[in-house]
Amino acid sequence: MISLRRLAALISIACVALSASAKDFSPAIVYDFGGKFDRSFNQSASEGAEKFKKDTGIAFREFEITNAAQREQAMVQLARRGATVIVAVGFTQASAVERVAKQFPAVKFTLIDAVVDLPNVQSVNFREQESSFLCGMAAALVSKTGKVGFVGGMDIPLIRKFALGYTEGVHYVNPQDEVFENMTGTTPAAWGDPTKGAELAKSQFGRGADVVFHAAGATGIGVMQAAKDAGLLSIGCDSNQNYLHPGSVLTSAVKRVDVAVYKAFQAAKDGTWKPGQLVLGLAEEGVDYSLDQYNRALITPEIEARLKQAKADIISGKIKVTEYKVQ
Repeated sequence: MISLRRLAALISIACVALSASAKDFSPAIVYDFGGKFDRSFNQSASEGAEKFKKDTGIAFREFEITNAAQREQAMVQLARRGATVIVAVGFTQASAVERVAKQFPAVKFTLIDAVVDLPNVQSVNFREQESSFLCGMAAALVSKTGKVGFVGGMDIPLIRKFALGYTEGVHYVNPQDEVFENMTGTTPAAWGDPTKGAELAKSQFGRGADVVFHAAGATGIGVMQAAKDAGLLSIGCDSNQNYLHPGSVLTSAVKRVDVAVYKAFQAAKDGTWKPGQLVLGLAEEGVDYSLDQYNRALITPEIEARLKQAKADIISGKIKVTEYKVQ
């Protein structure tokens, strides 16, 4: 196990010096497995932190974990070194947040994708099923085979939310369409295995799928590469991944982790940060599907009109997207 002294040395400090007015404010972020350059969930969080630094001139500390024990160790070290708000990215950090938040009641903790009920913890979650529903509609609207796929990362309720929303969106367009579903694994390693992601996607393509949606972190990079190689379509997740393979990525289920991180830092700085639960969906602009120059040719005006109407109907409550419940 890495020593606390070594861990403290590893915690990187952003280069910009703290301004005089911000000496007493010190934000920090702890990334989940996969690292801040996973081009997905963690990277979105990193972009939010970087935007805050750019807008305010205030540096932030950050740490990328490589094993589970580092979560709690990193948070303790950050708190001891004066962090006033710590953002913990990912549901796997919940236990560490709960333990460390009790040790440092004066430090604010914002936890992404899980809930910890403590007076100094803010829990931010998303209605991923809503954006996934729209992505499922898009898949069904372009599919020529009536068969589409889903590749999840770690088999957990959060990823089942993506899968359920996607399937409901597909069947909203055509109840007869078939949806293939595979999960990559049952451990955190499932988030960082592009080779396995590619294998699962190829298997679904072999069964007739012509669009595959991934909710698998860095594993999804393999899914998208397999789609590109096969001349078929993929759907990205968390970040807008349309740019990775222009013309091959139908759209992305965007999850605004960047906004959640930015707002947590900003609110803590302004004194408006509050503990408790926040749930962000289409109505709160916390999730969406992506449309830009990289997939514009794939999303026709007719498809876009269908998606816009469905989005409005979800926000108004006319369309009810099922919330996945653990059985």
